[in-house]
Amino acid sequence: MNKPQDFAKAGIDSVSFFGNTMLDGIERVAALNLSSARSFIEASFANLSALQGAKDVQSFVSLQKELAAPTLEKGMAYSRNVYAIATETKDKMAKEVATQVATAKTNVEGLVEKTLASAPAGSEAAVAAVKSAIKTANEAYEGLNKAAKQATEVAQASVVATVEAAKAAAPKAAKKAA
Repeated sequence: MNKPQDFAKAGIDSVSFFGNTMLDGIERVAALNLSSARSFIEASFANLSALQGAKDVQSFVSLQKELAAPTLEKGMAYSRNVYAIATETKDKMAKEVATQVATAKTNVEGLVEKTLASAPAGSEAAVAAVKSAIKTANEAYEGLNKAAKQATEVAQASVVATVEAAKAAAPKAAKKAA
């Protein structure tokens, strides 16, 4: 980026990408919410109709248990879909950030090399210090990036484990309630 216009365009493109990515994720969650609400309302009326047909308390309770399992599964599916949308959005944005950081790193390194190449004689120690500082900063960034990725993976594994545990526990809880 040699010109201010290039810098401005890159900034506008970046804001546009992140804005559109976020809006896409929000739009997908909104569509999921509308679909889930419609499905919930339809299932609720169907369940009420089925429960009205119960002949006694025992059949009413039995029917209620039968109807609870699909509702629980739909809730779990909804949670998985929201999680998938959030993960896809985050991954898309993280990939763009990584690309932009790599581009900026290359541009800065090129500028520094160009500047240092024209440094006056006798400034080799200063040039070496600048190169060392840049190398250390890059290593620190890579270490933080790696730690952030590991933390994200642990959090994702935790969410998946929690969802699976809840999914496994639900039928047991329903049996105990019986």
